Amino acid sequence: MSSFRRLSVLAITAAAATVITATGPAQADVESLRGRGTVDVRLIGINDLHGNIEPPSGSSGRVILPDGSTVDAGGAAFNATHIKNLQKEVRNSVIVGQGDLIGASPIVSALFHDEPTVEVLNKVGMDTTAAGNHEFDEGYRELLRMQHGGCHPVDGCQFRDEYKGADFPILGANVTHKKTGLPALPPFWVEFRDGMPIGFIGMPLKDVPILVDPNGIKDLQFGDEVKAADKYANLLDAIGVKSIVLLVHQGDQVTAPTGGPNACNVAANNPGSYIATNVSPKIDAVFSGHSHQHYNCVVKDPAGNPRPFIEGLAFGRELSVVDLKIDRRTRDVVRGATKADNKIVTRTVPADPEVQAIIDLAKQKSGPIANKQIGTIGSDILRAQNAAGESALGNLIADGQLEATKGNGAVLALMNPGGVRADLTYKSSAVNEGDGVVTYGEAFTVQPFGNILQTVTLTGTQLKNALEQQFTAARTFVLQPSAGLKYSWSASAPFGSKVSNVVLNGAPLDPNASYRVTINSFLQGGGDGFSEFTKGTEITGGGIDLDAFSAYLVAHPGQSAPALDRITQLP
Repeated sequence: MSSFRRLSVLAITAAAATVITATGPAQADVESLRGRGTVDVRLIGINDLHGNIEPPSGSSGRVILPDGSTVDAGGAAFNATHIKNLQKEVRNSVIVGQGDLIGASPIVSALFHDEPTVEVLNKVGMDTTAAGNHEFDEGYRELLRMQHGGCHPVDGCQFRDEYKGADFPILGANVTHKKTGLPALPPFWVEFRDGMPIGFIGMPLKDVPILVDPNGIKDLQFGDEVKAADKYANLLDAIGVKSIVLLVHQGDQVTAPTGGPNACNVAANNPGSYIATNVSPKIDAVFSGHSHQHYNCVVKDPAGNPRPFIEGLAFGRELSVVDLKIDRRTRDVVRGATKADNKIVTRTVPADPEVQAIIDLAKQKSGPIANKQIGTIGSDILRAQNAAGESALGNLIADGQLEATKGNGAVLALMNPGGVRADLTYKSSAVNEGDGVVTYGEAFTVQPFGNILQTVTLTGTQLKNALEQQFTAARTFVLQPSAGLKYSWSASAPFGSKVSNVVLNGAPLDPNASYRVTINSFLQGGGDGFSEFTKGTEITGGGIDLDAFSAYLVAHPGQSAPALDRITQLP
């Protein structure tokens, strides 16, 4: 059992309540440091690791510097060494996470339900983390198992003889039970350094229900991030915790990828910046995630005081470091003395031997499965979408899903692009499987979620409505169609009327006819905002999505990239 298992939300609150309420001014400026003691605390943040305990490959394993050059980065064993080096520089440190540390992971971790990644995080001394959306990929019950330990209910314990769980709390301040309104996860955590309490409020983004399979979180409610942060900032302040940090799994896109780790080139009107500028002035720093970007900004809180807003590159390529000075008398952060920096996790340092041993064991146990050949391709098949939103790899996956479910009466399949996680490349990988060979591990990296295929009956009108839901004021999210489905969409047409000329197997779509459509369980539950799919009837299960993809590659050796001619964009 994890050491955290015995701590309930009430126990956390009670522990925090033992802090003696400080008196005096709530905020000191830099000049007031003279003649007054302060405590230096270094916060070391990691976000969107996604189980990348091995050094990520390709562009996912590089950092672009301001001059356009790149640095190879990432890998948990190097990460651990960098963390130790950062800890040596400052007496007090706290290691935190901003979510998506697990989920959508490479096979070396995912094959064991990310237990190796949690073991790595335990080893480096993670103190607390926010939950991200991917922590809920396998549902709320599985997240509780990841926290508390125990063998997987279906697969058992495959990595170790037992799984002890996370030694750090996974926070969800905006996650509650629908029936009771009570917290479903601990909302905050308090760490003490040199007697100074530091409160950490953690949470996923409120949009989790449209990002994961709704069936696994149907009993949970995900609330507004700002309201939840303010609620617990007030509580922490009331019980004497004056130094408060927000760990939120929501962030911003950037205007250019070449700004470097510490540029503040965030795009306008992004959700991370909104949260960072609007949460309570009692919050002294905001660590963010989710967008897989890097930036280092200073924003003003609602009281006009500065505070850092920072995110590091995904897959363990950067560590977000924020140095605080805490006034011993007020127990509050001296805002003007705060320093923030995104540190690149270079691979030029020695690999941490204890963490490397965990990775080596995971590679040893997963290797025979990961390196098994399942098919061949004749060229690169990429997930990048063209201007119309169509992707060669997305088309290929949809073709496989249709072929796997024709026995259920399916006449078309639609795949969500967010479920296509990597390219299929022709060149041989480091395991020397050979050019054009697709291994199970490579296919798994493309489709790591293990969603169940569902064939449902939709009317022509419902199918057209689902296609219209690809286009909203907030986003354009084009589903990948199987062969036989063709349509056009207009960028200038009003929402709800963008899609036209829908043709299936050469015949115009009949609004009143019934069609058997294959989608994955994520979409069938309304994921990514496709509520129209929840109206489907006569639901028939069709196996695991990865199995359908693998079977298609086996049946079609030398597969080439499908043509991008299924969707046409109009002015």
